[in-house]
Amino acid sequence: MNLSTARASKRAVEIGVRKALGAEKTRLVRQFLSESLLFSTLAFLLALGLTGVFIPVLEQVSGKHLSFSGTQGLALVGAFLGVSLLTGLVAGSYPALYLSSLKPMAVLKGRLPNAWATVSIRKGLVVFQFTLSVVLIVAALIIGRQMDYLRSADLGFEKDQQLVIPLRGTQAKSGVAALKNALTSHAQIESVGASAYYPGIFNPEDANFYRAGQNPDEAQTTRTNRVDFDYLHTLGIAPVAGRLFSKEFAADTNNRIILNETAVRELGFPSPEAAIGQPISAANRTETFIVVGVTKDFHFEDLHLPITPFAFTLNMGGNYNYLVVHLKAGNLAAGLQAVESAWEKIVPAEPMEYSFLDEEFQKNYQAEGRLSYVVGFFTFIAILISCLGLFGLATFTAEQRTKEIGIRKVLGASVAGITSLLAKDFLKLVLISIVIASPIAYYFMQKWLSNFAYRIEISWWMFAAAGLLAVGIAFLTVGFQSVKAALANPVKSLRCE
Repeated sequence: MNLSTARASKRAVEIGVRKALGAEKTRLVRQFLSESLLFSTLAFLLALGLTGVFIPVLEQVSGKHLSFSGTQGLALVGAFLGVSLLTGLVAGSYPALYLSSLKPMAVLKGRLPNAWATVSIRKGLVVFQFTLSVVLIVAALIIGRQMDYLRSADLGFEKDQQLVIPLRGTQAKSGVAALKNALTSHAQIESVGASAYYPGIFNPEDANFYRAGQNPDEAQTTRTNRVDFDYLHTLGIAPVAGRLFSKEFAADTNNRIILNETAVRELGFPSPEAAIGQPISAANRTETFIVVGVTKDFHFEDLHLPITPFAFTLNMGGNYNYLVVHLKAGNLAAGLQAVESAWEKIVPAEPMEYSFLDEEFQKNYQAEGRLSYVVGFFTFIAILISCLGLFGLATFTAEQRTKEIGIRKVLGASVAGITSLLAKDFLKLVLISIVIASPIAYYFMQKWLSNFAYRIEISWWMFAAAGLLAVGIAFLTVGFQSVKAALANPVKSLRCE
């Protein structure tokens, strides 16, 4: 639409001659719409071929299997063809109606009506394109920063070199003690712990605890995990008051509990130290627990959710769901081989499955990761389309002002001066786009970040960086044609009409 209206002055004489020779307005409208539909159809066929080539990439980004085979695939292709034809009609409608409405007498005399309106529409379309580009650049930048934050945030425990092994069968569950004994003696293994759950997965167990002097109605819902003596040491979860479970204290096997800082605060204790040795009761049980330690807060759920009260109790029944092995940094392959060898000896009837804790935790952000890829692709496409349109308009403008540029050069204008003259009008449009795009991007990205309990802050420099990138891209796009026009020989542009 942009380029068609820009080329209107060149085709105005053609339209005037055709109308003077008896061409009807409807025939001219059909001609221009046909041109637009031809371009959109050719684009559709090219896109269909490129889609077939890039389906593996699209599957990787979306995390789904994509196929255009079968009845559903044919229907989808037909729908896209319809969208392509609709795009051609919409894009060609304004140029068709504008060109077909030109008065033959006026255009043959060199006068184009509604020139200001046409130029305004062209400028408006440039602003619209670059507004979308700047919004997507800001979105890509903020999403990328948030993803970096999610990957590097301190979770409150040691997530690296932690091997998680599910204990699914009866033989694996009963062999926990033997596995621990075999693994802890290996030089490449730091420690081994067992638990019902591990950070980053759904933990369904909870209890409603209240301290002495409170009513059961005041109980705080607290997520709980059943662990062995070594689990907290293995994850590097440190106490801020009291101690962790220890085999040196025989009483730990009798209703002892460890709380996190949030649980202590929600239960009304004035400090972590004040909670040590105090009894807490479970409203939905008949048990009373003695607090022996308070750990620092850690993220047992992903960063979408805030840290809530959490408690650890000793699992004396031995029915664990997971084994967590902390491998020493360096030769991870040797540590992993030791784990596999011990498993084959002690649990030969069951295949060993394993994953790394840091990778498991990051799976909670798969949707955000896919969004980051998608926004990145859309940003690239939007910038590319904007640059193509801007390049075409810059080329057209330079052609329209060929004689003006020649006269300016004859009168002593420099290449830099002519380049800035041609580029400044387009850069003004880009600056307007930045002003419009900034609040739009801020609103939508602030709304997206609200899905995370822990997130980055949107800063002014993100908009400045996006704006500078947009201005730089626009200047390079326009500057090429501007410099080319400024370097042209003025004799050639002025020697003939």
